[in-house]
Amino acid sequence: MARGNQFDFSALVRAIQKVDTFCLQQASRAINISLTLRNWSIGYYIREFEQSGSDRAAYGENLLERLCENLQGQGLKRCDVRELRRYRQFYIVYPQIRETLTPEFRKMLPVREKRERPNRETLSPDLQIVGSTLVEKLSFSHFNELSSLDDQLKRAFYEMECIRGGWSVRELRRQIGSLYYERTGLSTNKEKLAEHLQKSADKADPRLVIRDPYVFEFLGLKAREVMGESELEDSLLDKVQEFLLELGHGFCFEARQKRILIGDTLGFIDLVFYHRVLKCHVLIELKAARFTHEHLGQLNTYVNWYRRNVMTEGDNPPVGLLLCTQKDHALVEYALAGMDNSLFVSKYQLELPKKEDIQHFIEQQVRKTAHEK
Repeated sequence: MARGNQFDFSALVRAIQKVDTFCLQQASRAINISLTLRNWSIGYYIREFEQSGSDRAAYGENLLERLCENLQGQGLKRCDVRELRRYRQFYIVYPQIRETLTPEFRKMLPVREKRERPNRETLSPDLQIVGSTLVEKLSFSHFNELSSLDDQLKRAFYEMECIRGGWSVRELRRQIGSLYYERTGLSTNKEKLAEHLQKSADKADPRLVIRDPYVFEFLGLKAREVMGESELEDSLLDKVQEFLLELGHGFCFEARQKRILIGDTLGFIDLVFYHRVLKCHVLIELKAARFTHEHLGQLNTYVNWYRRNVMTEGDNPPVGLLLCTQKDHALVEYALAGMDNSLFVSKYQLELPKKEDIQHFIEQQVRKTAHEK
């Protein structure tokens, strides 16, 4: 331990940790501010065109579809119709963010006075958080959750609690879902409730913020580069991918960490294959943990989404394969997703690797990985 001005080894370790944390926080903040302003500005432009675009009548209700098509042709990331609608809503709900723009940024926006006025004029000034504080303390993923709240007072409540507690996006989503605002209104001891909740709240981690799907797509990173949950899972996915392709049973690799959007929830499927013999997609999820019903439910959701949105004429229903592992234990579960064709089920069980073979393979790879470490 350092004494006085002495710079010993312990002080060296602390100094490096401190500067690493500081720079990570700075980088996280800078990235999120840029992403927030970018998405707000896109919403601004869309709303401006809807109100005063010289040829807006030619696009009408198809504006976002046409805009999306053209922007994707230009290589713009994250611009499906749902996202463009989200950006527009973000601008409408948070017009005060304009005050945070630098002079250089403002030059890119029309100088005309905006028709929309801040939508918080009915709120007490004590409940209004200035735009600069919002942009600095909250990520776009926070704003994305908050923009869906129609009640201004409720939104202001979650803004303040989120900033005060340094909540992660997951925590904000959890508290909205558990009706924290409503529970606070009914509580006879609001301060005690808030104190108890803030102590157990999930705090935002700069490392996780940079892994946010909005951020890594904004930076042009691929899902695989940032979405691996652990070194073990990533290594096992490599092996599973090779294992299935080497079987020669008709597996054709399609995607890794396949991004899908279900409602407002972004999901990533670990591995996606198309099976030439079965004529169906095979979705694989790997969890470096014991099997839980939540894992199977997640995979079944992905399988059902694929059946509704990807399956085409001539395809059989997609199949899900769940691989769960912990030390020398492996459990393999097939998700049939409601297949009622017994002949196909029998063929499916014949063509796919046997559960015992996959289980043995997973156990072998886990032991090998543990031995190497």
